[in-house]
Amino acid sequence: MKKSRNLSRGARLRARGGETRPFKAAVLSDIGKVRRGNEDASALLPDKNLFIVSDGMGGHQAGAKASEIVVKVLPPMVKQHLGRAPAKPAEVSNALHDAIVELSRQLREQSVGQPGLAGMGATVVLAYFLEDQVLIANMGDSRAYLFRNKRLKHLTEDHSVVGILLRRGEITEEQARDHPAKHQISRYIGMEGEVYPDVCAVKLSTDDRFLLCSDGLTGMVPDEAIARLLEECADPDLACRSLVAAANAAGGQDNITALVVDWRGSRPAR
Repeated sequence: MKKSRNLSRGARLRARGGETRPFKAAVLSDIGKVRRGNEDASALLPDKNLFIVSDGMGGHQAGAKASEIVVKVLPPMVKQHLGRAPAKPAEVSNALHDAIVELSRQLREQSVGQPGLAGMGATVVLAYFLEDQVLIANMGDSRAYLFRNKRLKHLTEDHSVVGILLRRGEITEEQARDHPAKHQISRYIGMEGEVYPDVCAVKLSTDDRFLLCSDGLTGMVPDEAIARLLEECADPDLACRSLVAAANAAGGQDNITALVVDWRGSRPAR
């Protein structure tokens, strides 16, 4: 995806959207107000039932390269692990897990001893739709949300120092926003040691809306405001633009990526 300039600078933002029943989806990535380059990347693949957001790390050269590798290499890798036979949810879950583990190992091997690529890594959050449910996988602090019946629900946990402290009750959400360790990731693609991606399944309901995003959005815009914008903006493209604009209005301290998927199936929630 082509990287965009900052909204406040009056430059044109580029969005990429796609619609294949039962999806209507869009994604928008912006450099923000502070960064010199965009290290976020995304994949919008409705024909493959797959949507991905990745946030690179390790310096601009390494970070941008890492996130691009994630969104380009992961889809065919998932397909390879799934094989040709129709897959069941448990098999898709295993395929997503194994593909992420394999990609992490490959990225780690590529970075070792390469000038400018030391510490190369990336977060990943993805949604894979399968009949009446969606499987969510993630590593890092890029998030997936479900917006259903005007309520916003976290589908992922942040793999970060701040995320751990929040879950332990040692800091509040407000303290987390300015915590000195807020950019320290505990799990990511390309990390040393054992790799443990999280994978969960969600039963689909009519008019479900999903948001995949980098921390450039969630670090600037509170969940209450995200929920309000998702409710106000019926079109996914408009929702992405409004979310990015809100993050820039709040300071735009990081690259911002928002990917919105509306599921237009007809299954009632259980």
